Amino acid sequence: MNAAIIFTKKELLESWRTHRLLILTVVFLIFGILSPLIAKLMPELLKGGLGGIKVAVPKPTSLDAWTHYYKNITQMGIYVFALMLGSCVSQEIQQGTLVNLVTKGLPRWTVIVGKAIVGMLLWIWITSLAFLVTWAYTAYYFPDTRSPHVVLAFLPLLVFGLFFLSLIVFGSTLATNNYGGLLLTIVVMALLYLAQMVKSWQHANPVALIGDNMKILVNSDALTKLMPAMVIAVVAAVVLFFAAIKLLDRKKL
Repeated sequence: MNAAIIFTKKELLESWRTHRLLILTVVFLIFGILSPLIAKLMPELLKGGLGGIKVAVPKPTSLDAWTHYYKNITQMGIYVFALMLGSCVSQEIQQGTLVNLVTKGLPRWTVIVGKAIVGMLLWIWITSLAFLVTWAYTAYYFPDTRSPHVVLAFLPLLVFGLFFLSLIVFGSTLATNNYGGLLLTIVVMALLYLAQMVKSWQHANPVALIGDNMKILVNSDALTKLMPAMVIAVVAAVVLFFAAIKLLDRKKL
């Protein structure tokens, strides 16, 4: 356990030294600021782009701000996260940085555990930061009651992050280069999106955790329908982390 704590501290320091923490913080902070701002400015932008043609543009609400938030996080944010962590294990193996640590007695499983802990801390930090900033600006720009379940809608996103991180770590452990893990993550995500087209699979698909947030925002009952997807996401994450540990045990450093 002490070895896991030591490696986790090393990973935290590495995230700071490589500016990974800073870059992710800035990117997601921008997402948090832009989400309500775009919702606020969109009617004026539409009017300006129509060249003086008069059209009825609906007045923006808090729902528009949260729609932009979840689009920004799920269409861009998760892939920025994957890009920053996609080589988290493969790079260590290629550079040989694990050799000295392992020969000095560091158990290999601590590598995966440390990266999982730090990766999850990063995910919680950046998504929560963007969430709180969006919430604050949305309350300022759109003081309405159209978004009653803000926190509940956010919870599936956190759970999805655990699954997504496990996929990244597993892919990076399996890969022989710095891009293989990222490629595997993208391929699996594409397959999950295709599977989401099958209606009977929708509530059990981890991708539903980043697709039904707006439904939960207006109706808390929608969260219960996602319970199968949340359970499967957590179980899959545990399996993938365990598989990554087994893969690393057999890899030549």
